[in-house]
Amino acid sequence: MTEPHHEVTVTVNGALHRATVPARRLLSDFLRHDLRLTGTHVGCEHGVCGACTVLLDGRNVRSCLVFAVAVDGAEVTTVEGLAADDGTLHPVQAAFRDCHGLQCGFCTPGMVMSACGFLAEHPDADHDDVREGMAGNLCRCTGYAGILAAVEQAAGAFRATGADPRQQHRPEVQP
Repeated sequence: MTEPHHEVTVTVNGALHRATVPARRLLSDFLRHDLRLTGTHVGCEHGVCGACTVLLDGRNVRSCLVFAVAVDGAEVTTVEGLAADDGTLHPVQAAFRDCHGLQCGFCTPGMVMSACGFLAEHPDADHDDVREGMAGNLCRCTGYAGILAAVEQAAGAFRATGADPRQQHRPEVQP
């Protein structure tokens, strides 16, 4: 028995992609295997750990819980889509580096993407809000102190500039 395939057209990190995918292909597998965007990590494959978090039309989703066919016509942002074209880190990425929130790095892409979505929806988040907002992502290294400090540092940067945390970093643009 052959599995049905479907055409999908999706914008990923600003680039339009058309592909034919099996009906049950997960978005995480589509990104990693078909588009070679391996920054999206797959941890638990049950949506629990958050390592596979990406932005789908600007909102956080667990890409291991979404079928690729379901994102036809949508816009997806992965961790590869955050840094500026010249390699300058996105403020959330820079904050993770500055605050030692990187740990082993496996959960980092999901943490960074979750932080981007969270900060877009909660620009005035305080420490308790950040703690609750990031609670859905698991760090096996237990580096939460650095991760929370990074998200708080990034929140301050976005409040100061008014930039949208979900957008690719463009250091030349100041509001």
